[in-house]
Amino acid sequence: MHRLLVTLLLVLSAVPASAAVEAGMFGQGRTSFSLVGGNAYAFDNYYFVIGASASYYVRDGLGVGLSLEKWSGANPAISKYAPFMQYVFYQESSLQPYVGGFYRHTVIEGLPNINSVGGRAGVNFITGSNSFASIGLVYETYLDCQQAVYRSCSSSYPDFSLTFGF
Repeated sequence: MHRLLVTLLLVLSAVPASAAVEAGMFGQGRTSFSLVGGNAYAFDNYYFVIGASASYYVRDGLGVGLSLEKWSGANPAISKYAPFMQYVFYQESSLQPYVGGFYRHTVIEGLPNINSVGGRAGVNFITGSNSFASIGLVYETYLDCQQAVYRSCSSSYPDFSLTFGF
C-alpha cells in the first residue's frame, strides 16, 4: 500500500499541464480553503466534527495542503492532522475529476496515537468563479493498527466538501 501511494503521488507530480485549457482556480499559485462540519461515528459514539483545510497549487492542477479536524461531543476526544496532495484533471467543463493521497496522524485521548495513509478520488462541481463542491470516495488504512483496540484497520467512506479559492 505504501508503494502504491508513493507511486500515485509521483505520477501525479509528473502529469503535464494542458496548455489549451485554463487551470482557473486550480492554477499554479492559487490557494483554496475548505471548512468541515458534520457528524461521525467511532468507539460506539456519535461525534460532532469541525475542521478546516488549506491547499496551495504548486503546479496547474497539483495541490498540496494540510487538513485539521476536531471530534467532540463524546469520549474519547479525537484530533486529526493530515498533509495531503491532490491532482485535479482540469478541463473546459463544470466537472473536474480529482485523485489524491494523504498521510494522517490521529490523536485519541487515552489511547496511543495512530497514523494512516489513504487515497481519494471524485469529482469537483464548479459552483462559482472561486468555489466548488466535491463528492468522492476515500480509502484509508491504519499503520501499526491493533484490531482489538480499533475494530478495523482500514475503511472506505464518502467525502463531501465545499471549497473557496483565492
